Amino acid sequence: MSTRSDSAAMPVAELTIRGLILGVIITVIFTAANVYFGLKAGITFSTSIPAAVISMAILQAFHDATIQENNIVQTVASAAGTLSAIIFVLPGLIIVGWWTGFPFWISFAICAAGGILGVMYTIPLRRALVTDSPLPYPEGVACAEVLKVGAGEEGHDASEAVETSGAGLKAVVWGSVISAVFYVVVQTRFFASDVAQYFHVGSTRTSATGFDFALSFALFAIGHLVGLSVGIAMLVGALIGWGWGVPHFTLLHPVAGLAADVAQGGWSHYVRFVGAGAIGVAAIWTLGTLVKPVVAGLAGARAASRVRKAGQADTLPRTERDIPIGTVGLVSLICLIPVTWLFWHFAEGSGLGAHALLLSVGGAIFVVVMGFLVSTVCGYMAGLIGSSNSPLSGIGILVVVVAALLLVLGVKAAMPASAGQALVAFALFVTSVVFAVASIANNNLQDLKTGQLVDATPSAQQWALVIGVLAGAVIIPPVLNLLSHAYGFLGAPGVDPARALPAPQAGLISALAQGVIQNNIDWSLIAIGGAIGAASIVFDELLGKVTKSWRLPPLAVGLGIYLPTSTTLMVVVGAVVGWWFNTRADRTAPKPEATKQLGVLLSSGLIVGESLLGVVFAAFVAFSGKAYPIAVVGEGFSTAAAWIGGIVFVATVVVMYRWIERLGRA
Repeated sequence: MSTRSDSAAMPVAELTIRGLILGVIITVIFTAANVYFGLKAGITFSTSIPAAVISMAILQAFHDATIQENNIVQTVASAAGTLSAIIFVLPGLIIVGWWTGFPFWISFAICAAGGILGVMYTIPLRRALVTDSPLPYPEGVACAEVLKVGAGEEGHDASEAVETSGAGLKAVVWGSVISAVFYVVVQTRFFASDVAQYFHVGSTRTSATGFDFALSFALFAIGHLVGLSVGIAMLVGALIGWGWGVPHFTLLHPVAGLAADVAQGGWSHYVRFVGAGAIGVAAIWTLGTLVKPVVAGLAGARAASRVRKAGQADTLPRTERDIPIGTVGLVSLICLIPVTWLFWHFAEGSGLGAHALLLSVGGAIFVVVMGFLVSTVCGYMAGLIGSSNSPLSGIGILVVVVAALLLVLGVKAAMPASAGQALVAFALFVTSVVFAVASIANNNLQDLKTGQLVDATPSAQQWALVIGVLAGAVIIPPVLNLLSHAYGFLGAPGVDPARALPAPQAGLISALAQGVIQNNIDWSLIAIGGAIGAASIVFDELLGKVTKSWRLPPLAVGLGIYLPTSTTLMVVVGAVVGWWFNTRADRTAPKPEATKQLGVLLSSGLIVGESLLGVVFAAFVAFSGKAYPIAVVGEGFSTAAAWIGGIVFVATVVVMYRWIERLGRA
C-alpha cells in the first residue's frame, strides 16, 4: 500500500472516461438482468465481482490501466446490484391498482434522487464504519482480493490468479451462454420450465398441497451464492408453508377445484401473510441487534468530524479524501427539492390535494430522518454480512408500516373513506424513495471498503457511484414497463397468475400498506407468522451457541414461507450443490480458494445469461401477444418435456462443475 505522503503526492489514473463508460455499460446490462430476476425470484445478485473480472479482462488491453481504475468500474457497476432493489417496492403501485405502468420521469426521479441521497448519507459514516471499524465486509474484501490478484500485486501468487489468466472470464461467459441456451430451449417448450406436482390431502379432497421445481439455472446459481445456511433455512420455510400451512388452511377454508388451484389459492390468500409475519419479526429482531453498534458508529463519525479542522483537508492523503461535507449537504438539499415536488404532485393527482402541503413537506422530512436511519443500519449490515445478504426487504417492511401509521394518525381522519386507496398508494410512493436510499447505502460502504484495501480515493468512488445510480435510474423504468406489459405482477388486477412475475416483496409490502390503512387483512395470520419468526430466532440463537458454522437465518425462513416453491426449491438445490462443490474443493483442489471463486463466477454468469434472455423474451411476448412466441410443441408434450428438461438440467450441472474443477487446476 502507498504511504501517506505517496498517497497525497502521486496522481493515480482512477476516475477515467473509459472506466466510467465501461462501468455504465456493465451497469445497464446487469441492472436489466437484476430487475427481471428480482421480480421472478425475490432476490437480486451482487455484481461487483463479475464486473471487476470483466473490467480487468477488457482493461488489460490498455497498458496504463490501474487497479484503482478497475475499482471505479466495479463501483459504477455495483449500482446494478443495489438500485435494482427498488423493484421490492415500486411494483406495489401496480399491484394495488394505482398505476398501470411506470411513468418514466417519475420513476427515474425516485431512483435517482433516492439513490444519490443514499450515497450522500453514507459519506459521513465512512470513517466510523469502514476506516476505523472491525466490521468484516465480506463482499468488499473479496472484491478487493480479486482486484489485487488481477493486478499482480506483491503478496499474491500469480499462479493462483485465475481471473488474470482468463479463467474467471471464461466462467462468467460460459455460465451466461449455458443458461441463455437452456432458457431459449425452454421457450420452445421442448424443455419444461418446471417439474411440478400438486395433490389433494385427506379423504375430503378439499385440502391440497404440492411442489414445483423450476428448471432455472439462475435460481440454481442464486442458491450457490447464498450458501447452505440460507438454503436450508428457505427449505425449512417451504416445509412450514407447504407441508403444514397450505394443507391446514385449505382444510379450514375448503374450495372445490383442481389440486393445483386449491393449493395455490391457499398459499396466496393465507400462507403468504404468515410468511409476512415471520419476515416482519425477523427484520425487527435484526435491526434491534444493530442499535448499539449503530449508535457507537455515529459517535465515532462525530468524533472524527471534530478532529478534522477547517482548511486542512488538502493535507490528508488522497485515500482519506471524501466529497467535502459542504458539497454533501448541497447535493442532499438539491435531491430533496424534486423529492418534495414528487410528493406534492402525487398528492394533487390522487385526490389528496387538500393535504398536499402537509404530505409533501412531511414526506420530505420523513425521507430525511428515515433515510439517514436506514442508511446507517444498511451500511452496518453490509459490513456485517455483506450487501447481498442484508435484509433489505425487512427495511422496506418497517418503513412502509411506519409511513402508513403516520398517514393514519395524521390525515386519514380528515379524509373520506374513498381516499383509502390513495393513502395506500402514497405510503408506497414515499417508501419507494426511502428504499432507494436504503438500497444504495447498503452498497456504498461495501465499495468504500474495497477502495480502502486497494488504495483508492473515496471521493472518486463516491462520484462514480452517483454516475452508476443515474445509469441505473435510466434503465429501470423501461425494463419494468416491458416486464409489466409482458407478464404482469402477481396480485395485480387483471393479471394471469400462471404467467405473472411473483414480485414477492412488492406484493408483501403493498399488502401491509393496505392492512395498516384499510385494515383489510387477517392480522391473526400475521400473528401466527410472528410466532414462527420468534421461534426461528430462538432456534438460530441456540445454534449460534452450540456451533460456530451452522445457523438458520430467521429472515430466510420467513422468505421460504412467503415465496412459492417454484422459487425456493431450486435455490435449495443450488445451495446444497454449491456447499458440496466448496467442500470438495477444500479437500481435493490444489488451489481451493481459486476453485471456489470460479464457482462464484460461474454462478454469476448463470444468473446473467438467463436474466438477460428473460428481458429479451419479455419484449417478444409483449409484441407478439403470445405466452410462448417461439414454441415448437404444444401442451401434449408437457410430460415428455419435463423428463427431457430435467435430465438435461442435471447432466449440465454435472458437466459444468467438473469443468470448473479442471479449470481451477489449470
